[in-house]
Amino acid sequence: MSQQLLMIEDDSRLAQMVSDYLGQFGFALQHAPDALSGLTLLQSTPPPDLLILDLMLPDLDGLETCRRIRALPSALARVPILMLTAKGDPMDRIIGLEMGADDYLPKPFEPRELLARIRAILRRQHDAVFSLPSTLRFGSLEIDRDARTVSVKGESRELTSHQFDLLLALAERAGRVLTRDQLMEAVRGRELEAFDRSIDVHIGRIRAAIESDPKSPKRILTVRGVGYIFARQQD
Repeated sequence: MSQQLLMIEDDSRLAQMVSDYLGQFGFALQHAPDALSGLTLLQSTPPPDLLILDLMLPDLDGLETCRRIRALPSALARVPILMLTAKGDPMDRIIGLEMGADDYLPKPFEPRELLARIRAILRRQHDAVFSLPSTLRFGSLEIDRDARTVSVKGESRELTSHQFDLLLALAERAGRVLTRDQLMEAVRGRELEAFDRSIDVHIGRIRAAIESDPKSPKRILTVRGVGYIFARQQD
């Protein structure tokens, strides 16, 4: 079975060349000419095995596109990203990797090097998937991805489906501050009526379920004027 790739690239000739070359090695490539159509395609089809993302796009730049992808629901957020750019500035590479790209290849590039980098990323992704625990543990708090359950000191805690998704989004990004917009991106696709206005209410209910003292939370902390962060501390 072919491995599925998505390429967000405004140069259609380059995209066709890449598609033809990689097709010889068992890869099927979908092409999006800009960031917004790429993001739509990413979320309307099964997640690709890897995303090839150009840094210079006509609407959003690659860094912002990468940031938005990493804030999507977990299955989409984990899609490996190989970033392409015509820029040679090392700072662009550093920022791209910090934004969540898995590798970085400057243009022009040799197709064989692109193939080698894709294969290397997919090998690492394969190893990571098989080592990824189904249960996240933070001291006495356990979050089971597969069963979609939460427990504290072995006692089950009730959360709605929306609240579980929100907690999982925070826990999977423990130690990172997430804005309200990023949290909305992370649970996008759910039918959350007026979620942007009720996110604080959802956080309050999650705290009531998992915190020893919801009025003085230790796990989900508020970063004033920014959003929330899930603390890494163990108890």
